[in-house]
Amino acid sequence: MRARLFFPSLALLGLVSGCAGTVALQPAEAANDPACAEVMVRVPDAVAGLDRRSTNAQSTAAWGDPAAVILRCGLPDTGPSVLPCFTMDNVDWLREDSKNPNFTFITYGRKPAVEVLIDSTAVSGTAALSDLSIAVGTLEPLRVCVDATDVLGN
Repeated sequence: MRARLFFPSLALLGLVSGCAGTVALQPAEAANDPACAEVMVRVPDAVAGLDRRSTNAQSTAAWGDPAAVILRCGLPDTGPSVLPCFTMDNVDWLREDSKNPNFTFITYGRKPAVEVLIDSTAVSGTAALSDLSIAVGTLEPLRVCVDATDVLGN
């Protein structure tokens, strides 16, 4: 299931053009979810110092030229995962780093899920996720990250 979530994400990086025109993206399956509209009206004009660009797909956003931060809302809830989970500014994120220096972050415990792709050679992932936390935080958390010690004890 996890491969299904991340495969389209990684393909998006190849679709981004190098000019300041519209960024061509694929919408997530549930991009028309009203909760995504709540997220999208709150995404900032700048993320980690990069200006927002126009995109051609519902519930998507991109920043930088070429785009170094891409957001898509409307992914399925990830459920439990073996990926590292961490909390930043009250939002739990799963981190997929197999394509380093390109990282994929997916919200954990929020429905619909939000995916953020970051080119870490151009921008700080920490700064980008922090800048997006107010918008993404509008999605009500259903569960939170836990550590093995939270479940199993010491």
